[in-house]
Amino acid sequence: MADRFMALMWSRPGGLSLRTTWVTPATIWLGLAVLVALGLPGLGAVLYGVTSRQVLVVLGGLVAAALGAGGGTVALYGIRQRRLPLH
Repeated sequence: MADRFMALMWSRPGGLSLRTTWVTPATIWLGLAVLVALGLPGLGAVLYGVTSRQVLVVLGGLVAAALGAGGGTVALYGIRQRRLPLH
């Protein structure tokens, strides 16, 4: 999922996979920022849109939540790279 998100954002280093390249600390922080700035408010917008029956708010919230989930996935993958022992 992290590779797909990076491809959608046109941010893959030279077309390589994240399995073979290092996620930089700046990318980890950016992914966490996207999660907090878009993902969490997006979930709130979905909830608000459903309760008030506003389809456009639900759709906007889903887009924001999806972007937040993608950013969070990249951040989690980068953190995982640092926690696992090198072979």
